[in-house]
Amino acid sequence: MSRACVIGSGPNGLAAAIVLAQAGLGVDVYEAEAEPGGAARTLPLTLPGFLHDFGSAVHPLAAGSPFFSTLPLGEYGLEWIHGEAPLAHPLDDGTAVVLERNLDETERALGADGTAWRRLLEPAVTNWKDFAQDTLGSTLLMPHHPLRMARFGLTAPRSARSFARAQFASERTRAVFAGLAGHSFLSLDRPLSATTGLMFAVMIHACGWPISHGGAQAITRALMGYLESLGGTVHTAHRVDRDALRAMSCALTLCDVSPAGLVALAGDRLAPGYRRSLARFERAPGAFKVDYALSEPVPWRAAACRRAITVHVGGTLDEIAAGEDAVAQGRIAERPFVLVAQPSLFDSSRAPAGKHVLWTYCHVPNGSGVDMVERIEAQIERFAPGFHDCVLARHVSAPATLERMDANLAGGDIIGGAISLRQMLFRPTVRGYATGVPGLYLCSASTPPGGGVHGMCGYHAAKLALARMK
Repeated sequence: MSRACVIGSGPNGLAAAIVLAQAGLGVDVYEAEAEPGGAARTLPLTLPGFLHDFGSAVHPLAAGSPFFSTLPLGEYGLEWIHGEAPLAHPLDDGTAVVLERNLDETERALGADGTAWRRLLEPAVTNWKDFAQDTLGSTLLMPHHPLRMARFGLTAPRSARSFARAQFASERTRAVFAGLAGHSFLSLDRPLSATTGLMFAVMIHACGWPISHGGAQAITRALMGYLESLGGTVHTAHRVDRDALRAMSCALTLCDVSPAGLVALAGDRLAPGYRRSLARFERAPGAFKVDYALSEPVPWRAAACRRAITVHVGGTLDEIAAGEDAVAQGRIAERPFVLVAQPSLFDSSRAPAGKHVLWTYCHVPNGSGVDMVERIEAQIERFAPGFHDCVLARHVSAPATLERMDANLAGGDIIGGAISLRQMLFRPTVRGYATGVPGLYLCSASTPPGGGVHGMCGYHAAKLALARMK
């Protein structure tokens, strides 16, 4: 039996390992950290009994992944929790815009903008399986439905700010769209930011924004359980360096590492031009993350926020745009856009009885050392007076902390590289998954289709590796 090695046990590494094992190869996965999963880990970061997601917390892409949906992950303990609503966006008037999973309900909730919302999203929502195959596919492949993708792609040159102003009459709808576009880590005046906003909106109605029961680690455990049923093995606390990589006797080696990590592992085997291309790969801004143990739920002024797993905290379109523009220019946002998840409202396993966990982060320049705790808490307190009184403990993860706990999160970059037209098409270079070294491939979020817990980077890399192996 031919042997394959996978370096890194994040969702992409495990997805690659599963594809290789399904093809009949013996597979060993090597993980440097004691806990597998990369950014999909759940850890006791604050007080006993409180379980916090180290990286990803809400998983629309995992629930809607074309590859994960083919696997019997439910048999290995994965259970999706959708809560009452996917998303709430509080405003200063004490109300909140709530996006419901049901498109009809959201259309009604958005009033005069409801028709425009449906017109923009319904084709992709109705045809999610095909749409997901194309949007989460390898950019090396022709879309299955080029006309539909071409219509969606018309938003690519648009900025989220100009798109929102052109499509929606209400400042409330514009604000909620700004929050969706804020997931791009881009200035909302940059191309592709509108496309990101639409993609996240589509997922709300197509597959929801669920959490996994027990935390993100449940996704990792389910993937590992299925891999082990195929004969694969995951080795934790097993760091692979350049010498160890060279000593491996594997027909295929797939690396769930960053471009810089690939150079560190195989630099002397990579062509000089390819190494230079990897060095030019642009990192995204960083995340500054704070996890909270709370004595009670967040006291949102808008009670509707308690219906939602995710809350976008930032105010109006122009306020969110100002904060994201500051980060894009290498500055700190004084009033940052804060992404919040409150999983324990819907999953009691995450905290002691009557207590809660809260997951928050904002964007900062890559590698920033500025403490954002006060700014994050001021934004939450703005929409939830009395929040400070609920805090029992907090765990702060600055960009350097995130990178120390997961080397792929370079400078706090949690999406595997900046979103730009060039890096959407060529991630991390024109080679994509191939490295130019026979049998050696890259399968991390720095390859197509990019960041998110969906496993598609690993899936496509493994498929390419197997095709070239024959």
